[in-house]
Amino acid sequence: MYDPALHIVLYQPEIPYNAGAVGRTCVAVGAKLWLVRPLGFRIDNRYMRRAGLDYWPHLVWEVADHWDALLQRLPDRRPWFFSKSAETRYTDVEFQRGDVLVFGSESAGLPRTMVEGYPDRALRIPIRPETRSLNLSVSVGIIAFEARRQWEAKEKQEP
Repeated sequence: MYDPALHIVLYQPEIPYNAGAVGRTCVAVGAKLWLVRPLGFRIDNRYMRRAGLDYWPHLVWEVADHWDALLQRLPDRRPWFFSKSAETRYTDVEFQRGDVLVFGSESAGLPRTMVEGYPDRALRIPIRPETRSLNLSVSVGIIAFEARRQWEAKEKQEP
């Protein structure tokens, strides 16, 4: 059975190129990609496959019909939610192998109820006020590689 290093969730993603690029990042870090419907594209969309290039056959991924269906598939895991409105910086927490990282859609982000429902699990990437937001695939890359950096640093410290 596949035991991913991370679970990366795109909640109602809209742009196939972003989902494809996130899929490539998932392969690079050993993460499973979860897509939560509704999606702004078809799964067989050539743009999504093209953005993942030849990495797509190596991607472990799954589609959940809605948020509750995803939670049923990942029952014993508490997700981290990423939002520009969160108070805590992503660098202020310790990520664990197997964590669930949840990112919202490109135009709306995550629903406020999700972020407010888990205030101790809501994180942000600090950016300058001149920038409204970061690209979804860039945000996923920042967090996924920070989690990996933390694990590798911890492993170097262990005897």
